Amino acid sequence: MNSKSSSLLLIFCIFAIISCSNSETQELQAQTKNTKNKGTKKMTVEKTEEEWKKILSPEQYRILREKGTERPWSGEYNDTKEAGAYHCAACDALLFESDTKFDSHCGWPSFYQAAAGDKVTTEVDRTHGMVRTEIMCAACGGHLGHVFDDGPKPTGLRYCVNSVSLLFKPSKK
Repeated sequence: MNSKSSSLLLIFCIFAIISCSNSETQELQAQTKNTKNKGTKKMTVEKTEEEWKKILSPEQYRILREKGTERPWSGEYNDTKEAGAYHCAACDALLFESDTKFDSHCGWPSFYQAAAGDKVTTEVDRTHGMVRTEIMCAACGGHLGHVFDDGPKPTGLRYCVNSVSLLFKPSKK
């Protein structure tokens, strides 16, 4: 194979990979039932960035407002198995129930389903040379993490969430 043919084959492979990634992302967004595009629904909790900086720790601000990520296996809730609910650390909105949490061995708390009632929104995230589906709190727009299509039944989804984005409230006994 000459260098021109090799170059054309390489370009074709790159376009094929990009095309597959885009269609997988669109399919994943269609699967997430508790999802609305951030731009189509008005957030119920709106604050200026200065207000967020006053109420969030520097690490919470970095992740929730600047779309950062905590190191894997460093988060407070990665190994939590207690019954309860996970709320947004920024605005206290209910996001996930503990009975949908599972150990995905990825280093972050993982859930196969968001709480009912459009609690989580999604957007395509094309940062870091990847195409992923970002998840955000529907109430305040805070960055939570990403959702993937490699989770367990019944949904097949894995909401991979930064612990810093969450506030766990144990069930009352």
